[in-house]
Amino acid sequence: MPERDDPPASELFGEERSAEVVAASFAGTPDPRLRHVLTSLVRHLHDFVKDVELTGEEWAAAIGFLTRTGQTCTDTRQEFILLSDVLGVSMLVETINNRAVDGLTESTVEGPFHVVASPRRELGATIAEDGLGTPCLVTGSVSGADGRPVPGAQVDVWQANDEGFYDVQQPDVQPHRNLRGLFTADGDGRFRFRSIVPRHYPIPADGPVGQLLAATARHPNRPAHIHFEVSAPGYRTVTTHLFVAGTPYLGSDAVFGVKPSLVREFPLVDDPERAAAEGLPNPFRGVHFDVVLSPSDGAR
Repeated sequence: MPERDDPPASELFGEERSAEVVAASFAGTPDPRLRHVLTSLVRHLHDFVKDVELTGEEWAAAIGFLTRTGQTCTDTRQEFILLSDVLGVSMLVETINNRAVDGLTESTVEGPFHVVASPRRELGATIAEDGLGTPCLVTGSVSGADGRPVPGAQVDVWQANDEGFYDVQQPDVQPHRNLRGLFTADGDGRFRFRSIVPRHYPIPADGPVGQLLAATARHPNRPAHIHFEVSAPGYRTVTTHLFVAGTPYLGSDAVFGVKPSLVREFPLVDDPERAAAEGLPNPFRGVHFDVVLSPSDGAR
């Protein structure tokens, strides 16, 4: 790179001009988006430090916290996503990139437990491999914004058990990939599978994020829900939840993921003939969830 003359003293780093000087160091970044993001990040970060007048001890504590957050991550646990979740950043990114449009299924956070591939299962199969919990039949359909069904759509689902734990949290208790499934919608865009009614649960609170919540007197709990990630060629993938109506914490989700349009009743079905046909004990719970996708050419 060509040598540059040293800037005059008036342009060197100082408290008042700190953000301006550091931002200028990125002026030659070839990627314009990266340059924009880094410049804005520096300005906001320096404004924050000046606003709270961050002490050296607080700066060191923050570095230590982020270091522990990284050290807590494993193949089955993503503590940085958890941190993003409890700070509302995950939901903000989702909301900005999937702004609500009437008729389309709203998105929400993916969460930290989509860390293993869901096993491919046939329509109507059960994802509750240990058979524990209140039986539930989940039905639904996938369509486009024009109302036309989306045959062959991929419906990826995962959820906690009736004690509020995911399989990866209890590898010695739950069967491998319990309560996970990847389904292919039929020719009319319909899907169905058997499961159990999930329970509300706390996010992992034994790490740095849990310490943050405790220090700020926040609870770590999430309302009961089933995760959905629905995709199809020509459509934008939607990552969303199906929340259980009446579950605790709908109004105070630790990761801010609840949207009213995603809350459903799970009514009791008392019908011996239907239960037998579905391969479920009678009575059972049932819920219907229609997913409406936007065309991919409308993506940002």
